[in-house]
Amino acid sequence: MAHIEFLDTTMRDGQQSLWGMEMRCGMALPIAPTIDRTGFRVIDLTGSSMFEVSIRVNHENPWEGLDLLTEAMPKTPIRAGMRSNASVTFGVTPDALMDVWMRQLNEHGCRSFWVYDVLFNIDKMHRLAKVAKEYGSEVAGSIMFTSSPVHTDDYYADKADRLSACPDIDTLLLYDTAGVLERERMKTLVPAIVAKARGKPLEFHSNNILGMSAKAYCDIVEFGVTILHTATRPMANGPAVPSTEIMTRNMTLLGHSHDIDVSLLPPVAEHFERVGRAAGYRVNQHNEYDVLAARHQIPGGMTGTLRAQIAKHNLSERMDEILEETAVVREELGYPGMATPFSQLVGIQSVLNLVSGERYKIVPDEVIQYAAGFYGEPVAPIDEDILDRIMASPRADKVLESPPEEPTLEELFKRYDTRDPDELILRALMPEPDLQKMRAAGPVQRSYPVMSTPELEQAQQLLKTARSPYVQIKSADLNLTLRR
Repeated sequence: MAHIEFLDTTMRDGQQSLWGMEMRCGMALPIAPTIDRTGFRVIDLTGSSMFEVSIRVNHENPWEGLDLLTEAMPKTPIRAGMRSNASVTFGVTPDALMDVWMRQLNEHGCRSFWVYDVLFNIDKMHRLAKVAKEYGSEVAGSIMFTSSPVHTDDYYADKADRLSACPDIDTLLLYDTAGVLERERMKTLVPAIVAKARGKPLEFHSNNILGMSAKAYCDIVEFGVTILHTATRPMANGPAVPSTEIMTRNMTLLGHSHDIDVSLLPPVAEHFERVGRAAGYRVNQHNEYDVLAARHQIPGGMTGTLRAQIAKHNLSERMDEILEETAVVREELGYPGMATPFSQLVGIQSVLNLVSGERYKIVPDEVIQYAAGFYGEPVAPIDEDILDRIMASPRADKVLESPPEEPTLEELFKRYDTRDPDELILRALMPEPDLQKMRAAGPVQRSYPVMSTPELEQAQQLLKTARSPYVQIKSADLNLTLRR
């Protein structure tokens, strides 16, 4: 029997998968001290996409919110996620900006990181791990799992070998964004990874899109995984990870030990259920097995944002068409792993293929950059006909004339007209008008209204019948947006 450690993803993957990353700091801050006392190995909290949504949608300064939350959770290491070559925007970010981004997350209290790259630019992952070690932080080298003809056990074993060879990487994280890893594949895959892990602990993250991830967690501990990613029940399941409640129970029933104080789980669940319902967000989700989901493999973290974006464009009734097209585009583009940025690029291209009436008539710059190898070498060749269409698009020549640049930090300070590294990140991340709106909104609110009021009840009723995907309530003491 093994001792299983739990990593809490309620405030990162949970709210990303279910709430489209629109959790405000005040939605979590009141319950954060309780989460801190629960006994998690690490609390996963933030990433660059959440910074972007915090500014653009919530009009909150993400640095201020991060400070409040890390100060409220002093006992447990706080984790942030980083894509090796672009944690700022979906494009390709200069190394100097990536390095300062890593340093500033450390300066604001993060002491654990999962570093990933779907195309496995491992030299860049190693460099960021070394920067994190300047602060003594823990680093998980991520193995982003996807099922395809080219993602073999040998392919992943090679990545595990190269990642674990870096002394600055402490754990290996097997990350199944689509929740498609089943026991039959585990029996060969996980031992292949363990054999190359150099004794470093293995973490497992599986979004429960197919409703199989809790079973996958039970199975995978048999093969040597000792760290499981879970979330409080209202923020779990559906496209998110399994709940802490069921997995602590399952591990105990299977004879494994853990350090979670299960008596603290109910108040956390009650808090997020009340907040989620008050905001009109999804809670307590459950998914059925869907063969289409196994084909398109859209990750849990993208599911919430994709549904929200489609609703805003009144395309919700075409969701199945979009998902079917996504499965086709994924194959045509050489089976890129379905995690940021490629899950978004495949999804956006699929939507454009449908709404434009002609496949690949409109091609985003980022898809051209991917085809040109700016992100790294694709895992499998892009379909020749599709590659020709991409490179014949009106924007292709201009994009190809502007390969990724590598300015120095001094050049970046000059370009964005600031010497403050926090401000540098914000200016590189978002346009100035969005930053102005954020600043005009004032300080981050430390709580969120969850009580029932006549205005709230009226807005919730209106949301059920309105064609709009959201309803906003504004008064002297309340500024609240309810979304479908």
